[in-house]
Amino acid sequence: MQIILLEKVINLGNLGDVVRVKDGYARNFLIPQKKARRATEAAVAEFEARRAELEKAAAATLAAAQEQGNKLSGLTVQITQKAGVDGRLFGSVTNHDIADALSKQGFPLAKAQVRMPNGPLKVVGDHGVSVALHTDVVVDVTVSVLGEHA
Repeated sequence: MQIILLEKVINLGNLGDVVRVKDGYARNFLIPQKKARRATEAAVAEFEARRAELEKAAAATLAAAQEQGNKLSGLTVQITQKAGVDGRLFGSVTNHDIADALSKQGFPLAKAQVRMPNGPLKVVGDHGVSVALHTDVVVDVTVSVLGEHA
């Protein structure tokens, strides 16, 4: 299916690109998320008419993400979990826990924005985690997991 992108999509293209993707990806993800439209002649003409408006909105979103990224960069978040004597946690710290902790500090995030390359944190200590605020803005945050002995 040919679609026109309404915003930048990782590994696919930038705003305004006409690309061919699998039907299911377009129907189930891109179009419902308002990231793309079918590339009919009418849709392409309408996009060209609104191109400046959409580019301005995309630039504003990027600027807001960069500003929030500057505030978040280098931040340390402390999360307390029950742990055994050896420093291993009973359970784990997930991206949901980290997103909640950051939201309580005034940085509202969705759990999908927290990227944990090594999976959930299962030991006490400091861990590096990436937060993707925008496709072009990814900042590193330190998560300090504190053990609470039962």
